[in-house]
Amino acid sequence: MASRTCDLVGRVHPAHQFDLDALLRYASSHVHAFPLSPSKFSVSQFGYGQSNPTFLLEVSSGSSVKRYVLRKKPPGKLLESAHAVEREFQVIEALGIHTQVPVPKVFCLCTDSSVIGTPFYIMEYLDGRIFLDPGLPGLAPKSRRAIYQAAAKALASLHSADVDTIGLGKFGRRENYCKRQVERWAKQYIASTGDGKSDRNPKMLELVDWLRQHVPLEDSLGATSGLVHGDFRIDNLVFHPFEDRVIGILDWELSTLGNQMCDVAYTCMAHIVDARLDKVRHEGFEVTGIPEGIPSLAEYLAVYCSASGKPWPLAQWKFYVAFSMFRGASIYAGVHSRWIMGNASGGELAQNAGRKANVLIETAWSFIGRKSVLPQHPPSDATVQVHLEQLGNESENQDLLKETGRFVPSKKVQELRKRLIKFMEDRIYPMENEFYKLAQSTMRWTIHPEEENLKELAKREGLWNLFIPVLLRYGDKEQLQEWLIPLLEGKIRSGFAMTEPEVASSDATNIECSIKREGDSYIINGKKWWTSGAMDPRCRLLIVMGKTDFTAPKHKQQSMILVDIQTPGIHIQRPLTVFGFDDAPHGHAEISFENVRVPAKNILLGEGRGFEIAQCRIELEQTRLLVLEAADQLDRLGNKEARGTLAMAKVAAPNMALKVLDMAIQVHGAAGVSSDTVLAHLWATSRTLRIADGPDEVHLGTIAKLELQRAKL
Repeated sequence: MASRTCDLVGRVHPAHQFDLDALLRYASSHVHAFPLSPSKFSVSQFGYGQSNPTFLLEVSSGSSVKRYVLRKKPPGKLLESAHAVEREFQVIEALGIHTQVPVPKVFCLCTDSSVIGTPFYIMEYLDGRIFLDPGLPGLAPKSRRAIYQAAAKALASLHSADVDTIGLGKFGRRENYCKRQVERWAKQYIASTGDGKSDRNPKMLELVDWLRQHVPLEDSLGATSGLVHGDFRIDNLVFHPFEDRVIGILDWELSTLGNQMCDVAYTCMAHIVDARLDKVRHEGFEVTGIPEGIPSLAEYLAVYCSASGKPWPLAQWKFYVAFSMFRGASIYAGVHSRWIMGNASGGELAQNAGRKANVLIETAWSFIGRKSVLPQHPPSDATVQVHLEQLGNESENQDLLKETGRFVPSKKVQELRKRLIKFMEDRIYPMENEFYKLAQSTMRWTIHPEEENLKELAKREGLWNLFIPVLLRYGDKEQLQEWLIPLLEGKIRSGFAMTEPEVASSDATNIECSIKREGDSYIINGKKWWTSGAMDPRCRLLIVMGKTDFTAPKHKQQSMILVDIQTPGIHIQRPLTVFGFDDAPHGHAEISFENVRVPAKNILLGEGRGFEIAQCRIELEQTRLLVLEAADQLDRLGNKEARGTLAMAKVAAPNMALKVLDMAIQVHGAAGVSSDTVLAHLWATSRTLRIADGPDEVHLGTIAKLELQRAKL
């Protein structure tokens, strides 16, 4: 079964304890939005993993709880070049900023050992699933396959990163990676087993000699070099809480530049050696039987090669696998050595690490002795399986088309819809009662603490900012920087102030709020109501519509301007109710503007262009979609089956065209009905379509008859 990330923590190991007050002071100063004076600050330690000690930080401020992850060097004497948290921070930061590789966001790096005893960095906490058992017990076969395919694609994504472009061009030497790694890990193994307390396995030294003699020629040239994770395996990946996709790659301690096929071989270890390493055996999935759904080693490799564009690694596969086991053995020996010294994380796992090292050494020799380790060519079955799954989705779409006879959104939109519905069902709906209770209480104009957590989850799952706001379309660079970015990040909210209480402002030409230029500023005077969102305590920005020129043509008088809600002269008079409900904490406010001075740079698009921004497109888009559906049904079903939708389109399209043309004529005034513009001719042509292609009444009759027949069925 999967473990949630929060389930893998326990008490801090005595050898890893540090000054919490010093950490709190540092984090408050260096981590954005870290509570300055938390009501509670607790630290627990992740028990899984034997590398750099990793801790969960939980910070409470009122009823809100924020979580972070801290990763630090172990205390005491360390092996040379090991546990470089500074390099971990560097690679995660570069990938997070410049690529789509799934990594947690890092906040700060502290190289000052005086703070908590060793260097450390703080990153975001990923709430997801970690699979400690590569057999994925408890999952359905389809999910097992999806998990492994997601892992292969995540590795391919990592290996596709252009290190020179993202600032990691000097993260390590690219040539002779395997040769240097063999020497490094041989040296580390000797250092870990030279204390008289850890037994040194002579077969390990023989393995070192074999590897030295079989380093691939491609390695010396750096032909397969790029960013290398160094410890890429299923249990170092965080998967989405309920979707089978990777949201975070962890444990970058061994990352560098080098031969990427070493990463590939290492991630295939579960297929070759028993993951538990609890006794001297080398039967992995290949011998014991692959759990249903998990791809074979060759299929897994084929997915990776297809996603990364890498060639089939037949020629040197034996070396890469043996090297991975050799390096794993050296790592386990180092963990066991630290356990003896009393500064290893991982508890019982660290205690048994020496025995696991010997299992890997024996397994490496067994693998070297095999006659065949990979098929000559990538199995076509793997590619076919991927295609079949894709075709299966397309087949479902076709079935839906046949069943409903309706226009079906693209696969991308359908997948997004499925994710959104699941998020609503799993996350939002269960919280609705809690939100409702708060909205009915005396604290209804405050924000429920869980809302921020849901916001972060939505961001992580790609369900944040699905709609394009007015500001993104019409704001200039400076306006976007000052206002749009905080809005998109969810740090602030906005309100749209157009409707006025003293005029029929459903027709925006009637509004009376004035926006008058005065030097480098605009002065706003007027009263607005039904300004939705203005009651929210997070609301910082108002988009105000008013008149900059009362003498201009009717549709050129209006402008929109950005106004900081904290500007002097803005008075929120009261929240308004809808059928008795005030919609707290969002709310609809009545607001007065009394000589509100706003920088002239805050005007949107320019004076007199408010209508251009506010023009409603709802009916136009409805008609456009109806025409698309009619065309789709005509292609698939023929004239007879599509006649109902065709009739709707024939009524809607000419009427919509006439409505648009009429608005354009109105804007142009007398010129619109003259021959000086094309509008009069276009209007006459469109008007005849309501008769020439069958009067509206005929089409409406067809629609009515079909609907009555449908009702009888």
